Amino acid sequence: MRDITHFIDGASVAGTSHQFGQVFNPNTGEVQARVALASVGEMDLAVASALRAQQLWALVNPQRRARVMFDFKRLVEANMDELAEMLSSEHGKVIADSKGDIQRGLEVIEFACGIPHVLKGEYTEGAGPGIDVYSMRQPLGVCAGITPFNFPAMIPMWMFGISIAVGNSFILKPSEKDPSVPVRLAELMMEAGAPKGVLNVVHGDKVAVDAILQHPDIKAVSFVGSSDIAQYVYSHGTAAGKRVQAMGGAKNHGIVMPDADLDQAVKDISGAAFGSAGERCMALPVVVPVGAKTAEAFREKMLAEIETLKVGISTDASAQYGPVVSEVHRRRISDYIQLGVEEGAELIVDGRDFSLQGYENGFFIGPSMFDHVKPGMRTYQDEIFGPVLQMVRAENFEEAVALPSNHQYGNGVAIFTRNGRAAREFASRVQVGMVGINVPIPVPVAYHTFGGWKRSAFGDTNQHGMEGVKFYTKVKTITARWPEGMSEDSAFVIPTMQ
Repeated sequence: MRDITHFIDGASVAGTSHQFGQVFNPNTGEVQARVALASVGEMDLAVASALRAQQLWALVNPQRRARVMFDFKRLVEANMDELAEMLSSEHGKVIADSKGDIQRGLEVIEFACGIPHVLKGEYTEGAGPGIDVYSMRQPLGVCAGITPFNFPAMIPMWMFGISIAVGNSFILKPSEKDPSVPVRLAELMMEAGAPKGVLNVVHGDKVAVDAILQHPDIKAVSFVGSSDIAQYVYSHGTAAGKRVQAMGGAKNHGIVMPDADLDQAVKDISGAAFGSAGERCMALPVVVPVGAKTAEAFREKMLAEIETLKVGISTDASAQYGPVVSEVHRRRISDYIQLGVEEGAELIVDGRDFSLQGYENGFFIGPSMFDHVKPGMRTYQDEIFGPVLQMVRAENFEEAVALPSNHQYGNGVAIFTRNGRAAREFASRVQVGMVGINVPIPVPVAYHTFGGWKRSAFGDTNQHGMEGVKFYTKVKTITARWPEGMSEDSAFVIPTMQ
């Protein structure tokens, strides 16, 4: 049995808790490794290493830190195939999706390569007689990230890329379901020239999470996961005086207007709903056709599209998606499908009985689709996080705007239309953090920012882009006066009207 250890102070650390989690191969259902789960002692060890490293790393000028980011990017690209295969073997997503996972993380690393520019600060000459005012952004110290199973490369790079580039050290607590890629990324960061201790990886469960939230030397925590845990992390972290951004769940809607290019919308929504087995916080599991005619036409075309979908093992290049991450999660999705039937929605495609020949023990589930889903149903309110598409019919534009606006989640939404005025009004009025116009998964590019509203996000600062730089730095503002002939008796006082 292969053991996956912590990565602390630039080296593999087995840990002392004697607690382990199982790492499955979702394609076969077999346990392929065990991962060490941290005790408080391992977290203390990682924080001590990060503290030592950060004090020196913060003194490295931004240009040299950027060079480390450039080298890290080069190394990740050189090891892309290895990383993608490793990721797929533990998560279950197909290789193409795994490479996309890694690439989207690298785009934030590319942004971090430009860190000297974004750290330049502001300067005002002559703010008063002989007085100049300038500001600078300085690192916080030791920061931490708690990341989910569904993007084991992208989301860690979203966090540690910017945090390390601005001069912090970082402790990553990845999901114990697919922990190998985060460790490999830390090894590559050291190979790129980051000092040992700048990036540590500590595996664990609630013990490790609570240790992060309670440790006085961790100044900021970034989290991505379910909304209940996001709220827990936010409330406990801020109560301990930490800066916290906590991204939660989602129930993203796709509004299909009567004038939409229906063939293109069906293709887009199929990929957004079923790609990566629906295990994405920016998946599109709810479609809202506007008007009965639109709904009937969409239903017919989507049923035909679902017939073409191929579910296969992660290494099958022709498969649209692979297994879900665990048997527990597969059962959870199946239970939600049954609940939808009991709530009165019409199940028009049932993927629960799907089985892949030769991989009968894998965690596979076929695509499913409901029609006539109502807003009061629990299956509509909850995040299913699987390959299940729900159709909620709207009579008009106002109903279509209200559905995502009134939902407890507010991560992403998309509208499919040829009408620029309708799209503009929708984007302005809808109460959701990220909006796509004929774009089914509106994840912003790395130099913009990612974040939802309502129970999809806790905290005031979003991920990556300039919002990420603000989160991982603190601003210091200096007011300087250099008058001629200043004597030792010159007074520095608050200005008055006299």
